[in-house]
Amino acid sequence: MTGPEGSDATDLAAHLQALEAALQSQAVRADGARLAALLADEFVEFGSSGMLWTRAATLADLPAEDFCPRSISDFQARLLADDVAFVTYRSQRHASGTLPASASLRSSLWKWRDGRWQMTFHQGTPIPV
Repeated sequence: MTGPEGSDATDLAAHLQALEAALQSQAVRADGARLAALLADEFVEFGSSGMLWTRAATLADLPAEDFCPRSISDFQARLLADDVAFVTYRSQRHASGTLPASASLRSSLWKWRDGRWQMTFHQGTPIPV
């Protein structure tokens, strides 16, 4: 895993993008243990739907969601401190079943804790498709 010490910006960005993509994958979203490992105890999300999500609500609700495939573009990451990273990107939710396609700007704060990165905050802001 890419940690704060000895990693360069390219390695950090690639690693955090992989973690963000994992959180958007059906396999991770359906697996409570994998979600719990990626979300810090104090995790909170301001969703693109306008809803506020806590870690407990996310762990309870996300595994049962109607999954829609998503993709990431324009990903950027930067260290704010030795153990804190900020990422931004565009997310595209592809149409699936009765859910239409949508797009959003995304930002996350990641904290290096216990030898791994954990998401502490996430925000989605809807944008026109």
